[in-house]
Formats: sequence, structure tokens, C-alpha cells
Amino acid sequence: MILKDLPNGIGAGTTELKVLRVYGNTIAKEYLLFFLESPYFVEEATFKGTANQQRIISGYLENKLFPLPPLSEQMRIVTLVKESFIVADKYGRAQIKLDSLNANINNSLKKSILQEAIQGKLVPQCETEESASILLQRIREEKQRLVKEGKLKKKDIVESAIFRGDDNKYYEQIDGITLQIEADYTFPDTWEVVRLAHICRLMDGEKKEGNFVCLDAKYLRGKSSGDILPKGKFVSTGDNIILVDGENSGEVFAVPHDGYMGSTFKQLWVSSNMHLLYVLYFIQFYKDLLRNSKKGAAIPHLNKEIFYSLVIGIPPYQEQERIADTIGELYARL
Repeated sequence: MILKDLPNGIGAGTTELKVLRVYGNTIAKEYLLFFLESPYFVEEATFKGTANQQRIISGYLENKLFPLPPLSEQMRIVTLVKESFIVADKYGRAQIKLDSLNANINNSLKKSILQEAIQGKLVPQCETEESASILLQRIREEKQRLVKEGKLKKKDIVESAIFRGDDNKYYEQIDGITLQIEADYTFPDTWEVVRLAHICRLMDGEKKEGNFVCLDAKYLRGKSSGDILPKGKFVSTGDNIILVDGENSGEVFAVPHDGYMGSTFKQLWVSSNMHLLYVLYFIQFYKDLLRNSKKGAAIPHLNKEIFYSLVIGIPPYQEQERIADTIGELYARL
């Protein structure tokens, strides 16, 4: 470095430093600095000492061959190097942006695909398919049956009706009271619109005894061989469980085999009248929202209120299948 503006023009350095002074006007200071920073000088240097206090061997600096053009040419070299540095910095910043774009483009494209899907823009609607309103009625009947069987609680089937008004805004009617609600998107007329709570519930799982592996996040990601527990909250092969604690709250896993849920999970019940992949893709679309709206300080928890309140469009079942299949095909291309 070139020292400037020293108090009284004097400074002191440690023994690790060597001072180079230019005599007269024979050498441009910045030209000398560029020489000292060049690969020719730096990469051929020989050091001695410990790893933390290595020093250039004595005589290397004094005996290094130094190219000395006329002073006017030195100044032209300095000017050209500075101009080149400006261009290099510009392209360096552009490369950083490009690297970031390349690193994130896959996720960005997936997000765009899901956004088109949940708005009904990914596949065409078919008027001959069974109405989504009939599908919705079957979901209501399924929940009522599960309440009688003790598999769902009565509070889990609180009903509401969401509809689009003449002003193109969405309204929700609960117990005879109608209020305008916020919906992120406008859905096709052939779709029904409900809260996610209408088709999904977070459940504790069945308490059971017997030796089974603990299905925690590390095990499900293949980073642990898993612990065997004598009892726990049992889930079966093919069930879906969702992380409700920690940084990745909202992430859903398919259960690979029978076992006990890890303590950071809840079982995710999805109505059997819905196409499961369609619902899971919808939850995946809101993954960032669910992660960024966690509750709790030390251990963040999934905000169930936000999870249940998400507004989801319900297409006819066959359209749900086509949407999920198309998403899968597009993901495969990525």
C-alpha cells in the first residue's frame, strides 16, 4: 500500500514490514505498487517461518529483477491498469449477479410453475368433468364420518363458505356473518374456494407401544440411521408428516415405513377426496411464507393459524390430477 497523509509526515511500522522509498522522480509510486501486487512478484516469493508468521526470505525483495520503463510509459501503464480495474470490477459484479441467478433459477422457475398451477393457469378447464361443488360436498361428508369414528374432532369441521362477489372480491360467510377476505389470486369460475383447514388437519398420530424407528428430520433426509424407541406417536407407510418446529417448519415428508414421528412433526391429514399431490404442491408454494411466519423465539413453531387460513382453489378432481402431472413433467425438465 502507499502511505499518505501521515501526521507530521512520519510513521512507524512493525518488523514484519519492509519500507520502499522512491528517490526522485525515477519511478511512479503506483507503478511500483502494481509490480509488488503482480503474480510475477507474489507467486515466485519464497517464505520462511511458522504458518502464522511467515516472512519473505532475506534478499528476495532486494534481488528481484524489476522492469523499469521510462517514467512517461510508467504513467501510461498506471492509467491503463486503473481503467482495466474499473472494467474488471464491473464484470466481477455482473458475474456475482449471474452466479446468484444460476444458483436460484431452478427454485424460481419451480415457484413460477406452482403459481400458475394454483391459479388454474397451468392446464385448461374441462366443463364435462364433475363439478368441484360435488367434490366439496363429499369432503364435508368424509369429515363428518371421521368425527363419528373419533378420528377427527368436531371443532375440525367448522364450516365456512367463500364466494366471489360482483365486485370480483372474495367474501367468507361464517355463522351467517359475511366478511370480505384477502385472497392472493383470482380462481377459475369452475373451482370452489376454501380455507386450507377445510381439507387439511395437523394431527398428533396414534399413541402406540413396541419397538419402531424414530422418524425425525435427520433420519428422513438420510443423515442418520435412526433411534429405536419403545413407544411413540405411530404413523404408517405412506402417511404424510409435516415439520412444525425449527427453521424448516412447513416441510412435508412422506413416511417411508412404519415408525414413530419425531417430536418436531405432526401428522398431516388430507381429505381422501383431494388429489394428494395437488395439495402438497400448494403447501410447497407457500413454504417460504410458512417458514417466515413461525411463532416462538428459542424454537420457532409453525404458525398453525396462518397454515389453516391459507385460501386454496379446489378444481374438479380430474383437473387436480392433470395439474399435478403437469407440474411433475415440468419439474423433470428442470
